[in-house]
Amino acid sequence: MNSQHTKIATNSLKTSVAQLPAAESSDDWSLVIRPQGRWWELQLTDVWHYRDLLWMFVRRDFVSVYKQTILGPIWFFIQPLLTTIMFTVIFSGIAKVSTGGLPPMLFYLAGTTPWNYFATCLTKTSGTFINNANLFGKVYFPRLVTPISIVVSNLIQFSIQFLLFLGFLAYYLIKGTEIHPHWLIIIGLTPVLLLLMALLGLGTGILVSSLTTKYRDLTFLVTFGVQLAMYGTPVIIPMASVPAKYLWIMEANPMSAIIETFRSIYLGGVIPWMQLGISAAVTLLLLLAGIAIFNKVEKTFMDTV
Repeated sequence: MNSQHTKIATNSLKTSVAQLPAAESSDDWSLVIRPQGRWWELQLTDVWHYRDLLWMFVRRDFVSVYKQTILGPIWFFIQPLLTTIMFTVIFSGIAKVSTGGLPPMLFYLAGTTPWNYFATCLTKTSGTFINNANLFGKVYFPRLVTPISIVVSNLIQFSIQFLLFLGFLAYYLIKGTEIHPHWLIIIGLTPVLLLLMALLGLGTGILVSSLTTKYRDLTFLVTFGVQLAMYGTPVIIPMASVPAKYLWIMEANPMSAIIETFRSIYLGGVIPWMQLGISAAVTLLLLLAGIAIFNKVEKTFMDTV
């Protein structure tokens, strides 16, 4: 009796196993995680597939900055405005630094607006690995989503400060100040300058972020270094007023040509096309170097963070 029941149970088991679907092959998976093969693989296709996550990070980055503040996004106006007033009083009023005949408020706003966007992208993306170590260790997604989301979210801050700059520009134009914007060039060149600032901040930021996984001293150097680098760009002092023996310092900074071009197309002046081309080339090299090191560190950063 027991042997008969055993045979029936065995036959039932065989029947059940036979009815199960065959195991799916690796080709049937919707996502296969493989190690990074080549350093120049940008993973842009993966980033596009995770675009919903990117926009979620963008919203998180924007909301979290001033979430528990009283004034909220108004700080985006207050910070550049107070900075510009301080520069106007100290450098133009007390130190008598020349602004090339341009209104000091407008001159300094034309410098701080693009510089703030680049500096914010650099400082925030430089902490990509360290600040997101817990998240990277638990969930898979293309790691480039995080620094790209920072660059995109900072566009909101740039847009607000850019509107502030345009407001002062309109005021001085109505007032009759000698300002000669290159209106036709503005339309085509402004997106190019914005793209260069974003790529330069992204490339430099992920390069520093990759190095900070092993050399934590860089985290202390970044913020201080960005502040010093501002004085190596024509944010405060126009390049025409810099002594010849120190001019190479500003010319070596790829942001100098971007700021000079931004100021020239909106306030009038000669556009440094050659310097802008060199700046674009340096930006591309830094971006490629940053991606190469980022892809290499991505494989083993959990062992060092």
